[in-house]
Amino acid sequence: MKHFLPYLCGLGLMISTHGCQSANENPEEKASRIHAKILTIDTHCDTPLMLTRDGFDIGQRNDPSRRGGRVDFIRMQEGGMDAMFFAVFVGQGERSPEGNERAKERAFNVLEGIYNATETYPELARVGTEPEDAYANEKEGLRTVYLGMENGYPIGNDLELIETFYNRGIRYITLAHTSNNDICDSSTDRNGPEHNGLSSFGEEVVQEMNRLGMIIDVSHISDSAFYDVLRLSKAPIMASHSCARALCDNPRNLSDEMLINLAENGGVLQMCILSDYLKTPEPNPERDSAFAALRQKYSRYDVMSEDERRQVREEWFAIDQKYPAKLATVKDVVDHIDHVVKVAGIDHIGIGTDFDGGGGVEDCYDVSQMGNITLELVKRGYTEKEIRKIWGGNFMRVFREVEKAAG
Repeated sequence: MKHFLPYLCGLGLMISTHGCQSANENPEEKASRIHAKILTIDTHCDTPLMLTRDGFDIGQRNDPSRRGGRVDFIRMQEGGMDAMFFAVFVGQGERSPEGNERAKERAFNVLEGIYNATETYPELARVGTEPEDAYANEKEGLRTVYLGMENGYPIGNDLELIETFYNRGIRYITLAHTSNNDICDSSTDRNGPEHNGLSSFGEEVVQEMNRLGMIIDVSHISDSAFYDVLRLSKAPIMASHSCARALCDNPRNLSDEMLINLAENGGVLQMCILSDYLKTPEPNPERDSAFAALRQKYSRYDVMSEDERRQVREEWFAIDQKYPAKLATVKDVVDHIDHVVKVAGIDHIGIGTDFDGGGGVEDCYDVSQMGNITLELVKRGYTEKEIRKIWGGNFMRVFREVEKAAG
């Protein structure tokens, strides 16, 4: 239940059998009406990383300019954001029995933090596990928090853990992150490919995820791994937060050939709004060197205590403030959407912001501003039916088809 719809009707717009609308409405009014009416879903944010940060309360309105992150339940409501997948993210660390155990424990701790957050504010949000949960919660004015795992590293090489995480609510796994793991190659590993796609264990992971009805997420994985997943998966797949490589030549993005193959699979690309994936960054050597020095200083993030991780975040934020990056805009985001629609079709595009993991553009800086994407879509002539597909309809189709193919 979007709370700004009554406000629009109060402006004097006509109410008809089709809802609050007018033949004379301007683009802003039309966008607000559509955004209020449809179910909106963001398939990737890293907000769980904020839950242990001092001063952050997900049930209160936080200020993003004062390290309040990009997402909380109040700003979700303000931005007409009905459902978001919160990422259970664990950065790639040592691939050993000890490293795998640490990653597993870290993942369970993040999961516990998410459940605690929703249980603390049951009047604001609920965890969802099925497609229909978002629709039911929306009718009650509640936000829905779905759970995804970014990086299959917490699985280690234990296939049974996939079902364990599924039973805890995880509904997709991003197979890898920025480095290779035991499942597959990453698109950005500094040492290049290790498995030339999926490993033999990774092939088993795909089959097990299909069996359980868990969505396979191909964001971050190498091109060869992408094609291996397409070859093996019996269900549609998704890229939870990626862009079009033709417009921004980043290995994290999908090429036109990959987009075409994704569409043939019935899958969906969820558009990321992280500037570096939308357009080639302008040179910023001071910022780059400062971050490189920080990464060198804290090279073993996976084994750090929470206090040490907090110190890293403090220093990271200080660099970001001292050497701010020039952000892309909503127009850049919708340029990518236009391209994906042209290449793959309107049925294969959605939104996955990567908020609190680097996502956020100049005029959609946090979740309270999500309506600006809808406004740009309206200005470019997208219909209400098409916008409904982009904002969640396409993803929900994949969600349902993956569940249906399970077993």
